[in-house]
Amino acid sequence: MGGGGLTGLFLCGDVMLGRGLDQILPHPLDPALPERYVRDARDYVSLAETVSGPVPRRAGYAYPWGEALDLIDAARPDVRVVNLETSVTRHDGHVPGKAVHYRMDPANLPALTAVRPDVVVLANNHVLDYGRRGLGDTLDALAAAGLRTAGAGRDAEEASRPAAVPLPEGRRLLVFALGLASSGVPRDWAATARRGGVHFAAGPGDPAATRLAARLRTTRRPGDLVVVSLHWGPNWGYRPDRSEVSFAHTLVDAGADIVHGHSSHHPRPLEAYRGRLVLHGCGDLVNDYEGISGQERYRDDLRLLHFVTVHDEDGALEEVRLVPLRTRRLRLERAPEQDVRWLHDVLGRTSRPFGMRIEAAPDPVAGGPALTARPA
Repeated sequence: MGGGGLTGLFLCGDVMLGRGLDQILPHPLDPALPERYVRDARDYVSLAETVSGPVPRRAGYAYPWGEALDLIDAARPDVRVVNLETSVTRHDGHVPGKAVHYRMDPANLPALTAVRPDVVVLANNHVLDYGRRGLGDTLDALAAAGLRTAGAGRDAEEASRPAAVPLPEGRRLLVFALGLASSGVPRDWAATARRGGVHFAAGPGDPAATRLAARLRTTRRPGDLVVVSLHWGPNWGYRPDRSEVSFAHTLVDAGADIVHGHSSHHPRPLEAYRGRLVLHGCGDLVNDYEGISGQERYRDDLRLLHFVTVHDEDGALEEVRLVPLRTRRLRLERAPEQDVRWLHDVLGRTSRPFGMRIEAAPDPVAGGPALTARPA
């Protein structure tokens, strides 16, 4: 995907391999849930089956990714970054008071490594669903699998440290990650000097957010590319908060080449700011939400693979190739053409005020309908 002075990245929204998906993988945990309305994780599998048909049990680890794996491999991105919203632990001590709890058995971790991520972002509102012990288990499991992480750690220094991916000619891609309260990250999940947790900011004006912008200036070396991954904003709605738009601009001004936003259950606008990419919300990618009703107008059954190409020389955006998928039987498959048209209309309308042009065109790599985003 890269080459010729260009670097290609695969970016995505939320990957949630716990709960119902954990139940269909080879090593399911006890299905009991501490949720108010759903007490058995297998009920989420049954809910998906009511709308799409039978879902296999003890499915292969790659099953939830479906057709996405071949599409990602065909694109040959230089770097792959995912946001994991699941605690990887067998610990039963859930955090009380939360409506939703996500965990997966560490033995099912090949369901994550199937996509071969270079960086796993953990700054989100589910990584501590099973407490700090669960976070420790998660960090241990990911480290044992050889995965780089960003956005959570055993103390504040580790949680705020960027993940560094080597690039050709001694360059690096740095991934910083921050979870904001607007996405539902509890304040007491913040990592401190003596306590593990998330790299957390109460809002764009929080000192932690200011320190992040300052750190970009001091950490970046000539030739580096910088991604700032942010878990922010509400689950639903297309209009980003003005303060968060301003924060994204501040990060670009400080040296970020890509602002990788996630938390929303559906894709939100793409923005071109000073030639750099701001993803205000990538939407969900892998989860067990199929069949849950209430927000059908947002079409959260539709998912996107984001293939981003930037210039090595200055980090400026070349294009974003968007490959639409849909979830069926808890598995990703190519979205039909009418759904691609719907996404084109919505993203085109919502991204236009942010200086981004969305075009519909066949996917030049794998074929099939797709979208391309470029600065207007």
